[in-house]
Amino acid sequence: MAATKETTDATFDTDVLKAEKPVLVDFWAPWCGPCKAVAPILEEIAEANAEKIDVVKLNTDLNPQVSAKYGITGIPTLNVYVGGEVVKSIVGALPKPKLLKELQPFLG
Repeated sequence: MAATKETTDATFDTDVLKAEKPVLVDFWAPWCGPCKAVAPILEEIAEANAEKIDVVKLNTDLNPQVSAKYGITGIPTLNVYVGGEVVKSIVGALPKPKLLKELQPFLG
């Protein structure tokens, strides 16, 4: 089973905004090459840090409301939410070491 899970416009509030721990949201689309490149890295991060952070994916093509609400214009965009607020935003596909460095405050 995948360590990352899908969220939608309908489930975003419950999955992300009301979550107990930090949530990394991967805004992506099936046609996006860099999104596909970063997906396995996010899967590894999700598996290795499951107790510290949730990693969820939101398909921007299928879920335009949340994408519009947060002003997602480029993908992949990775937003970290804590207590329902965006506390970090990473745009573009980063290699795993850089991504881990960006996420370090949440992985502690």
